[in-house]
Amino acid sequence: MPDHFAIPLLLTYLAMMIATLLHAILRPLREPASRIAWVMAIIAFPVGGILAYMLLGDARISRRRRARFAAIEARMPHPDGDPEAARLMSQGFYAAPFARGRAVNGLPPTLANSATLAADSNAAIDAMIADVDAATATVHVCFYIWLADCNGLKFKDAVIRAARRGVKVRVLADALGSRVFIRSPHWQDLKDGGVDARVALPVGGLVWTLIRGRVDLRNHRKVLVIDNRVAWCGSQNCADPEFEIKPRFAPWVDIMTRWEGPVARHCQFLFATDWMAEHGDDVAALLAPGSVHAPAAETGIPAQVIGTGPTQSYAAMTECFTELIHAARHELVITTPYFVPDEQLLFALLSVARRGVRVVMVLPRRNDSWIVAGASRSTYADLLLAGIHLYEFRPGLLHAKTMVVDNAAVLIGSANLDRRSFELNFENNILFHDHVFAGEIRKRQDEWLAQSDRVTMERVKGFSMAERLWQNVMAMFGPVL
Repeated sequence: MPDHFAIPLLLTYLAMMIATLLHAILRPLREPASRIAWVMAIIAFPVGGILAYMLLGDARISRRRRARFAAIEARMPHPDGDPEAARLMSQGFYAAPFARGRAVNGLPPTLANSATLAADSNAAIDAMIADVDAATATVHVCFYIWLADCNGLKFKDAVIRAARRGVKVRVLADALGSRVFIRSPHWQDLKDGGVDARVALPVGGLVWTLIRGRVDLRNHRKVLVIDNRVAWCGSQNCADPEFEIKPRFAPWVDIMTRWEGPVARHCQFLFATDWMAEHGDDVAALLAPGSVHAPAAETGIPAQVIGTGPTQSYAAMTECFTELIHAARHELVITTPYFVPDEQLLFALLSVARRGVRVVMVLPRRNDSWIVAGASRSTYADLLLAGIHLYEFRPGLLHAKTMVVDNAAVLIGSANLDRRSFELNFENNILFHDHVFAGEIRKRQDEWLAQSDRVTMERVKGFSMAERLWQNVMAMFGPVL
């Protein structure tokens, strides 16, 4: 190449590298470990590192979409809470987790709620379909993954039946997670059947992605709200447990909870903001005071809805998890498929174990992400040295995300204990305080523990040098994932 071309290209490249490095170093609210990881990636892989940072460096969405979310939330009525629930949750051991959760969306705790736990994934889909078949006014659905398998098609048929009998059915499916279903004839079947079906966070080409923001900022929520009075919350996508797109990790073991009471309208708030952000019709009236005519109840499960996403400038879900971890006095039991903690979460787990709380963690033995598996196992030695009881689930992919504290307070929903859920995805969780229902979920955790193998220090010490190298490299680059 002639010098008069090479020199300008070299200067342009150097300018791009310096600009990218400065952006990585100066970006606010970035952990030092994340800055270091990106600087290393940009220097070690000059072209690929710059391109990767342009695509993945910022947990951001486009300014236009961010402004649209902000405008929607500003004018959206916030559902009422319960003064008695607020009073109860402001006292005792779990005041801080509830206070932190309320600060995320401005959604206060409610009291007159009842909840049930589905027996398994197939039972959950059948019960959700029964609720759809009983709907009289509205059915609102949001799934990250929707597959054209047995459960996925059964659910599709149910929402079409509801639409054809006059129920207003609104459906959101994530553009990336549900891409095969969206491109299939089944998506058109929904529209032909009268369902208002929309794609959440559409994905464009490379240029549009660079303008819009990260392509992997996804709507990871699993939400079903029926008639503004029944809501489902948990880890399950609209799919069979055999999960045909990744069958060698099957069965996928999930958990779903069914809620009745005012907490359903708070789940509606999360759906409404997502729906209107995708140019859906205005559903704010469903959140107005008096929009639900339910009998008053003096008792029930105190529960609070927490919705997080990349529109927030900080990792709100991390703080909600760590507040609940620090509130533990006797026991903390956690299940999660993806464990890539930031320093705040990891240090909280180590600290609570060292002060004598019995901490139990259950992770999958076979993970569908080899990157996450490596990063997770890089923490095993530290967890075990702190006294944490660590298990790996044998039969399939334990996809349930549960955190039970002292058999009393529970955080359950779509969020994993990884940086993707903390910074990149829209997530929905419910925090509640109730010994009876917490006991049911704790019993389910014991069922998973009975199918798990204890991770020992001998096993960790037996990792080969190649395995340890891989694990630690994945952990080093965890902050850029």
